[in-house]
Amino acid sequence: MKTKMMMLCLTLISWGAFAQHDHAGMHDKKNTDKEKISENMVMFKDAKLETAYKNYIVLKDALVSSNKDEAKNAAIQLQKSMEGVADGKMVADEAGKLASAGSLDEQRKAFSDVSSMMAMLLKGGKLSMGMIYVEYCPMAKASWLSNEKEIKNPYYGDQMLNCGSVKEMIH
Repeated sequence: MKTKMMMLCLTLISWGAFAQHDHAGMHDKKNTDKEKISENMVMFKDAKLETAYKNYIVLKDALVSSNKDEAKNAAIQLQKSMEGVADGKMVADEAGKLASAGSLDEQRKAFSDVSSMMAMLLKGGKLSMGMIYVEYCPMAKASWLSNEKEIKNPYYGDQMLNCGSVKEMIH
């Protein structure tokens, strides 16, 4: 009987120790996720430009996932958000062309111009926090902007998801 009680106590103690160990691992994972979010966070001195950039990222992500309808909607939102942004008219015009493109391939071609103009707009030291990566696809001969160093190619989507490299960083 004493042996069974002793085994039961040891089992309960080991479960408690395992639960504490597992809990510690969950805490570390939460911190890593928070660090990654703050690492990818980009903030601008101009709130309108920040909104426009966020819409640009939604557009890029739609093209990465090869979602034509989502890309069209994101381009419309980008076009609208460029109103009131200093020197944003050219980006807005190109976003309008992308929104009216008839196919995913046409959207991706128009995205190249949107990305080039958006990069020129952002290079004027308008960031207050974070970093933007200018990434390049040699197959498309085109660049795009990203909050992440990891390559997710909007020009070829899942066909060549990791094709490209970081060419520049905007601080």
